[in-house]
Amino acid sequence: MSQAILLGTIYLAFISLGLPDSVLGVAWPTMRSSLGQPLESAGMVTLVLTVCSALSSFVGGRVLARWGTGPVVTASGLLTGLTLLGFSVAPSFPLLLLLAVPLGLGAGAVDARLNQFVAAHYSARHMNWLHGCWGIGATLGPLIMAWALASTDGWRSGYEVIGGVQLGLVLLFVLVLPLWQRHQAKTADAQTHAQAGQGASPDAEPHKPARILALWLAPALYLAYAAVEISMGLWAGSLLVDGRGLDAKTASLWVSCFFGAIMLGRFATGLLTLRLGNRPLVRLGIAVASVGAVLFGLGALPAALTLVGLILLGLGCAPIYPCLMHETARRFDAATAAKVIARQVGFAYVGAAVIPAGLGYLAATAGLGAIMPAVLTALLILLLMSEALNRIT
Repeated sequence: MSQAILLGTIYLAFISLGLPDSVLGVAWPTMRSSLGQPLESAGMVTLVLTVCSALSSFVGGRVLARWGTGPVVTASGLLTGLTLLGFSVAPSFPLLLLLAVPLGLGAGAVDARLNQFVAAHYSARHMNWLHGCWGIGATLGPLIMAWALASTDGWRSGYEVIGGVQLGLVLLFVLVLPLWQRHQAKTADAQTHAQAGQGASPDAEPHKPARILALWLAPALYLAYAAVEISMGLWAGSLLVDGRGLDAKTASLWVSCFFGAIMLGRFATGLLTLRLGNRPLVRLGIAVASVGAVLFGLGALPAALTLVGLILLGLGCAPIYPCLMHETARRFDAATAAKVIARQVGFAYVGAAVIPAGLGYLAATAGLGAIMPAVLTALLILLLMSEALNRIT
């Protein structure tokens, strides 16, 4: 029973991670008007957020070793909740950038640790469902913001509600702290009894030069993946409002469909992983996302097909992140997999920081129409690197 409660808490923690992730993109067309900022300034906020998250994920192992997963998850929720409330009252863009620092730091370490925990202790099904829970949060975020944009206070009300939800989840995290401590004690005891050199046999891993390449190619996949998902989350709203003439509220609902497709796709993938396997699902996801990117990028298509393209993009993205993450635990021994997963989360944040911000400046110089060809290129690079890693491992 306690294990089920703990798993449920992990799912809720990922919902809380997803809530703010998709909000900035749908709120930005309105935010930039009230803050007096150009289109590409959203990339600066994303850059600060994700660089801080990457740093937090890379050094999070030391923090977790000292304080444990439960306290870190709780502290992260408290920090992000308070910061989101700060977003709701920020009077200027520089203060928004300053608040992005603790928001990013609060997400990074807990993201890496929970991915490691689930990859090591649960099946690919639970890994997909874990990220499906992130999709729940990422879907609810734009819906909340769409409601807020129709209210008197606009985007500020949206951030206020999301911050309040985060703080509500913190209360639950506090209640289950003893379960984390109990699990930590059991894990330490199991490691003590299994100290005598267990792990993957040397023949199970690639030879040294290829192994070194694999240790960095696996994280690099997440750089390319983040370029797709985060860029769509950040710029799809602007593409729809400034490029297709939709109003901000309708665009918010459409972007919510993108994240909703990721969410539903991950729950469905969780049912397919045992039959199809991680690697075929990654290939299928990239193919579907590529078709969606082409449809969404063709501005002359009817609105219905544009929406279909956005939904296909979300469905294609669905299996890629969790299946690659869970496959890491199969490619490497346990100790190596933990390090690689931390790098994967860090590289995902780096990709989310650099690529979407770069696309903002590309859009400012070459026009919004340049964004979707760049997204399609990232999908092709992702496919090539994934197949190379499959051959090595």
